[in-house]
Amino acid sequence: MKNLKRAAGLILLGAIFCLGLIVGARMAQFPSRRATLQITSGPALLTRIQSLAELVTVKYVIEKVVLVEDVKWYGQNRVLIVAHGVVKAGVDLNRLRPEDIQVHGRKVTINLPPAQVMDAYLDDTQTKVIEHSTGLLRAFDKDLQQTARQTAIDDIRRAARLGGILTEAEQRAKTELRIFLSQLGFEEVSFGSPQPAPAPGPHQPKP
Repeated sequence: MKNLKRAAGLILLGAIFCLGLIVGARMAQFPSRRATLQITSGPALLTRIQSLAELVTVKYVIEKVVLVEDVKWYGQNRVLIVAHGVVKAGVDLNRLRPEDIQVHGRKVTINLPPAQVMDAYLDDTQTKVIEHSTGLLRAFDKDLQQTARQTAIDDIRRAARLGGILTEAEQRAKTELRIFLSQLGFEEVSFGSPQPAPAPGPHQPKP
C-alpha cells in the first residue's frame, strides 16, 4: 500500500514538472513587453521635464549657536542665539535648454544643470535668543539680533555645502529623473554637464 502511494506521488510530481516545462516553453515564445515610448523628440521631452519645475530634492536641518558682539571702549552689546536652520538644495530644471537633451530611440542624454541651494532660512518656532545684553553706557541696538539671524543663515548655508548637500541633491535628482524617464519608455538615461553658451561674435552685442 505504501509503495502504491509513493508511486502515485512520484507520478503526480512528474506530471507537474512536465506541465511546468510546457508552460515555460510557451511563455518564452511571446516577446517581452516593453513600455511604449511616449516621446521621441528633445523639445517635447524638455516640456515634460520642465513641468517638474524646481526639483527640490534634499533638505538639511542644522542647528548653530551664534554670538554677535558690538564692542566699544565704553561698553558692549551682544546677542547669543541658538539658530535652527533649514537648507534646501536641488536642480532648477527651468535652466535646461533644447540643446541639453539628445534623444536617440530609447536612449536619452541630458546635460543637467548643476545643483544649487534653493533656500536657506531659520525655523522661528525653534530658534531661540539666549541672551541680548546692552552695555551700561550703550543704547539698545535693535538691529543686533537681525545681524545675528543673518549670520546664522550664512553659517548654516556654508555648513550644508561643506556637508555635501549639493552632491547629494545632484544624485537624488538623477535618480528621480531616471524613474520619470523610464515611465515614459526610455531604457537608457545618461547625464552630462551643460555646454557653455557660445561667446558673441565681433559684431554681436554681449547679453
